[in-house]
Amino acid sequence: MDKVSATVVLPERFQGARDDITGQVGIIWQQTKVPLIVPLLKVLMYLCLAMSLMLFIERVYMGIVIVLLKMFGRKPEKKYKWEPMKDDVELGNSVYPMVLVQIPMYNEKEVYQLSIGAACGLSWPSDRIIIQVLDDSTDPTIKDLVQLECQRWASKGINIKYEIRDNRNGYKAGALKEGMKHSYVKHCDYVAIFDADFQPEPDFLWRTIPFLAHNPEIALVQARWKFVNADECLMTRMQEMSLDYHFTVEQEVGSSTYAFFGFNGTAGVWRITALNEAGGWKDRTTVEDMDLAVRASLKGWKFVYVGDLKVKNELPSTFKAYRYQQHRWSCGPANLFKKMAVEIFRTKKVNLWKKLYVIYSFFFVRKIVAHIVTFVFYCIVMPATVLVPEVEVPKWGAVYIPSIITLLNAVGTPRSIHLLMFWILFENVMSLHRTKATFIGLLEAGRVNEWVVTEKLGDALKSKLGPKAHKKPRIRIGERLHLLELGVGAYLFFVGCYDLAFGKNHYFIFLFLQSIAFFIAGIGYVGTFVPNS
Repeated sequence: MDKVSATVVLPERFQGARDDITGQVGIIWQQTKVPLIVPLLKVLMYLCLAMSLMLFIERVYMGIVIVLLKMFGRKPEKKYKWEPMKDDVELGNSVYPMVLVQIPMYNEKEVYQLSIGAACGLSWPSDRIIIQVLDDSTDPTIKDLVQLECQRWASKGINIKYEIRDNRNGYKAGALKEGMKHSYVKHCDYVAIFDADFQPEPDFLWRTIPFLAHNPEIALVQARWKFVNADECLMTRMQEMSLDYHFTVEQEVGSSTYAFFGFNGTAGVWRITALNEAGGWKDRTTVEDMDLAVRASLKGWKFVYVGDLKVKNELPSTFKAYRYQQHRWSCGPANLFKKMAVEIFRTKKVNLWKKLYVIYSFFFVRKIVAHIVTFVFYCIVMPATVLVPEVEVPKWGAVYIPSIITLLNAVGTPRSIHLLMFWILFENVMSLHRTKATFIGLLEAGRVNEWVVTEKLGDALKSKLGPKAHKKPRIRIGERLHLLELGVGAYLFFVGCYDLAFGKNHYFIFLFLQSIAFFIAGIGYVGTFVPNS
């Protein structure tokens, strides 16, 4: 049989219309390409290259500092005065500072027992510690369960307070602020804060309080996070890689060089006088912890990060929970930067180098540039150069710098080095979400103050799967589809096909892999799936 041509399959008038439309699109493309698209793409490329250099220099600088710290063994116990708390026969327990332990929670059915139990298990003189459970739960059943748990520990002689309020104004910041207003807090010297999924070891206070007790200039002691569910799925492994770099490098460098870093909102101990001097908790952004840290730093207070002290906690293991968390973590810092940049620059209690570090390094490079360049450069500009060969990305910007940055990021989690390619693809996908959130924060647009509590599963997944593990959970397609990710995936796939057929850049292998990653995220096939019932 003769090969059927397109002109036979389609009526002649339709064939002519198709050719006419294709021709018109081609003409429009050629007419706009040279005068408009090429200059615009070049400007974007140069901006992205400049941002890549900023990020590269920042990563190399922090890498050098970490190497020096390891070589000279500069641990915080050597930099600051640290002596174990000792008994005093004459003063008795009054020699020990009064410590308040705050546990803010909101409908934490799966983990409330773990956090309350861990806090009540802290080793410290019983008459010198108060456990304060700040319950903002809206589910009456969960509120009753939390209250009963508090009563159970109170019956064992633990000084535990169950506190609720009439509204959720200010969310976590509002709860913590309200908690500080109670009369018994006036007798406390320090406040330790743990989110509902955090489980400190019994010796946590013995290892942190001495820094505050012996160094009056220190306002905050921050511990490292240890993830109990890092091996649950590939998504949690990727999160572990990103967060390990934050804790092993960023926090360590900030603490050792400028005595400043962003408070992580949990697993830390504050000097209450410093907290109050900084203005207390404010709910003007979704990163109230970072807000407080910056304000306290501007008052001249110092922070200490203790990387050897680890507190167990849970990573978000569902994609929905992770997206909400990343929106808050990206939008909040950008919005705080907009609100505080001028105030940081004008403050007189902090030297010029520390101000530059906070404005440029801490905020601009890590919280804004890092998100934007990852998405715009690697997912938009570089693929676009396939369609516009007049714009060529230099090899050092396309290959060498990204490779070095990636390797430097991987040092925090050597056990996952074999997952580096998956991490790159996943981080590029999440950079879309983070970039969007960053611009929302900078422009104070729609979801700038959105606060969604990160869902914790605890042992819920095991109990839900139980004997019914063979049944697949029901999936609502509408809740799983993410159109932005699907759109970017389609763009990358098209460009990859074009590069394979006509291009000379040979980006198509990366483009196809990255498009697949966007498609997988676009249909929500990431993370742990939890049955509906």
